[in-house]
Amino acid sequence: MVENIFRELASREGQPFKVVEVIRAAAHDVERPIFYAMAVIIAGYLPIYVLTGPSGRLFQPMASTMSFALVGALICSLTLLPVLCAFFLRKHVHEPRIAVYEGIRSLYGSMLGWSLRHRAVTVLLCLAVFGASLLLIPSIGAEFMPHLDEGALWIRATTPYTISFDEAARLSPQIRNILLSFPQVTEVANELARPDDGTDPTGFFNNEFYIGLKPYRDAAWQGAIRTKPQLIEAMDARLTAFPGVVFNHTQPAEDAVDEAETGLKSSLALKIFGPDLKVLEDKARDAKRVMSQVPGIVHLSIVQELGQPSLTITPDREKIARYGLNVADINTIVETGMGGKVATQVIQGEEQFDLIVRMQEPFRANEEAIRNLLVAAPDGEHLPLSQFCDIKVENGASFIYREGNSRYSGVQYSVEDRDLASAVGEARRRVAEAVKLPIGYRFEWGGEYQEYLAALGQMKVILPLTILLMLLILFALYGNLKFPMIIIFSVLVTEPVGGLLALKLTGTNFSVSSGLGFVCLMGVAVQTSVILYSFINKLRLEGRDILEATHAAALLRLRPIMITALVACLGLLPAAMSTGIGSDSQKPFAIVIVGGLASRLLLSIFLAPVLYSLVAKKDDVLAV
Repeated sequence: MVENIFRELASREGQPFKVVEVIRAAAHDVERPIFYAMAVIIAGYLPIYVLTGPSGRLFQPMASTMSFALVGALICSLTLLPVLCAFFLRKHVHEPRIAVYEGIRSLYGSMLGWSLRHRAVTVLLCLAVFGASLLLIPSIGAEFMPHLDEGALWIRATTPYTISFDEAARLSPQIRNILLSFPQVTEVANELARPDDGTDPTGFFNNEFYIGLKPYRDAAWQGAIRTKPQLIEAMDARLTAFPGVVFNHTQPAEDAVDEAETGLKSSLALKIFGPDLKVLEDKARDAKRVMSQVPGIVHLSIVQELGQPSLTITPDREKIARYGLNVADINTIVETGMGGKVATQVIQGEEQFDLIVRMQEPFRANEEAIRNLLVAAPDGEHLPLSQFCDIKVENGASFIYREGNSRYSGVQYSVEDRDLASAVGEARRRVAEAVKLPIGYRFEWGGEYQEYLAALGQMKVILPLTILLMLLILFALYGNLKFPMIIIFSVLVTEPVGGLLALKLTGTNFSVSSGLGFVCLMGVAVQTSVILYSFINKLRLEGRDILEATHAAALLRLRPIMITALVACLGLLPAAMSTGIGSDSQKPFAIVIVGGLASRLLLSIFLAPVLYSLVAKKDDVLAV
């Protein structure tokens, strides 16, 4: 708006004119393209509301903020800006001659002339650049979301399931002292076993440590250990002093989210569902062995469900019947003798208590005592319990994990030095080939990978929906489909080039964040074509032919198009280059937009005019 008003006023320098009328006419020239261009940008954010799960909760506030901000900017540009121009641009409006811009404009004019004379070659060159950028896709990794650096560590020490509380408590201060010996660490606190309220059903084998870290700008990070991964590696080396203890590293909030998603103590888990715990554990071991051979899969551990000694008392129905007893009599004796049974109630004042009867400690303290527990037969005989039952110690279940009303066992793991999608994808293929499950059993690859697949499926819906919304808005602007179609085509050809190249050069994996960057970038990229095509139509309505109007409009609109792209790039550049705590989730979003706008600017200033000249006809119904 301001650029067009400024240019119209500057072009009348030295001539008599009415400032208000010129501003009104200049504003009228661009009000429709501005309105529809902003509507297209907002349409690029609306599909974010379709996202569900963590990605939706993370990015919907951003979409709301951007949409309302853009609506406010639109209202401001259509109402307030012309009024401000009438106040501040009344006299001595002179368009400055900037040597750098004039050189760019002169070079662009000659290259544009060549492009319009060789339109097929120009389109093919742009398609070739686009095709070359697609070759980068296999070398760009994929993940669900970038891992947010919380500025802290959460270490889980998993000891053997049979460890006692006293032994586990003895290890805790030793581990804390090792962790506190690192100068980068501010504090260490640990949680052993389950809390008093029983909300986390775990055992003494589970020992978790919170590790606070100093800010990365602190002098403590200027020595041999300069990064968080280096600190984790150094800690791992020191913690090898505890054989038989498995250490896993994560972050406090991330650990809570991971456990909520998978039900296990890991962000990634292979779950094997089925009825028999022994089969589940055997298949989990087989899967772990296969997965350990996959590059990038680390910190493998099996969810141990078996391993707790259990005394099993199995009634022998024939022997019981021979003595005139039944199974219920034996069950009552075992239940009463071992666990206790309510015999009556005791009242003390206003308080009432159950009185429980059971065997004294010496008679239920070990297997032999239980075997000799006397059972009264109807004929008055008293025989030991072992005469009626098969009593033995078996390997029982210490935990039984359930989900969806089905038992499961799990293989917990992490991915390092490789992207999530390729590592887990390879692990899935290898496990499916090597581990065959019986009927009634199934695999489920859960956690972050499951969220990645869900988000990928949603993105496949969001992208066509975004394109459809943009086509409808552009159709309302131009009254035909050919101009909207070539605008969307030019965006799809030019936008991914810089975005993919930026991801590759920065070593950033494709994620929900970068995917949404591509979607939102479409709206900004469409704006530049709308600015150009509306002005071409205006020149054609003034009587110029198609090629002349296209060439003149492209030169006149080069400055606002450059300003639009460069301002957006520069505005997001700090986010794309940020390294502070909390920047990880938005950084891929900004990287894609900065790179995509750069490629869009370099390619579309040639492709967009060429496409227009190819499809435009003399009998077009023109809208500006």
